[in-house]
Amino acid sequence: MPRVVVFYEPGSADVLKVEERPIPELRANEVLLSVEAIGLNRAELAFRLGKYLEVPNKYPSGLGFEAVGIIQQIGSEVTYFRKGQRVATLPIFSMHEYGSYGELVVMPEYSLTLCPEYLPAVDAASIWMAALTAYGGLIYTGGLTSGEYVIISAASSGVGAIAMQMARSVNAKVIATTRNPLKKMYLMDSGAYDVLVTTEEDMLARVAEITSGAGADVMFDAVGGSMVSKLVQAASFGGRIVLYGTLSTELTVFPLLLALQKCVVVHAYRNLSMVRFPEQRKKAEKFILDRLEEGVINPSVDRVFPLTSVVEAHRYMESNQQCGKIVLVP
Repeated sequence: MPRVVVFYEPGSADVLKVEERPIPELRANEVLLSVEAIGLNRAELAFRLGKYLEVPNKYPSGLGFEAVGIIQQIGSEVTYFRKGQRVATLPIFSMHEYGSYGELVVMPEYSLTLCPEYLPAVDAASIWMAALTAYGGLIYTGGLTSGEYVIISAASSGVGAIAMQMARSVNAKVIATTRNPLKKMYLMDSGAYDVLVTTEEDMLARVAEITSGAGADVMFDAVGGSMVSKLVQAASFGGRIVLYGTLSTELTVFPLLLALQKCVVVHAYRNLSMVRFPEQRKKAEKFILDRLEEGVINPSVDRVFPLTSVVEAHRYMESNQQCGKIVLVP
């Protein structure tokens, strides 16, 4: 029987278990993937802790949004894909129903996209959560255009790395933020226009200095908490703030009066919206695949762990040491 990662209660990384489990029977709209690589995301840390947008509703629970693999079986109503194709999963399903952490996993047809053959599996597993989030937040929702200043928080993360590349692809000026001064050079080398170390610098003063007092046009935030208030203060008149994560454990207090004075627009973005807007999903996939082929967007992989070391991989992500994506391989 194939090995999969499950957990029986919320908690630390130690609750994750690698077990042999039978292959579920395929429903009509599902496929069975032989997994080559699995991308890790902070959403899975939060889900494991019971602190994600959705919490586990049954145990044992699987988890995971991203996988690359070969289709081994297809359900009776699968029409677009066939056995033997190499595909990647898009993170547009619920972890209540599906999970990517395993050697053989079942996925819904609507979540699949063909995987470019020129991408190695580890790289391919590092693309879609980050790229869809960056496209949806920066391009679709944020309307980022050439010459604009964009603040990207947690810029050394997997999403942050791709978001920086995507922003540069439309000739925007990236102001990257990090809490770790050791990551400043990595971010500059990755193409940031400037880098703010939030534990050492006055963010508002530095943004004003970088933008000659105008403020940032777009802010792409994974943190929440007190960062949201700072972003409103750092925003230009009519600035757009896109919130896509809650890394902070602080309560998010929104400075409504200041936002009204500045006519700031605030959006909340989640990849699940791509299911509800299929035409936008097609545009997103084309935008991302075109830039991958052009070499404008490149996967940024920090470390690769074997599936059996999933506990260590989660601990490593929680340590905030990584610059780029963490990947599991069966």
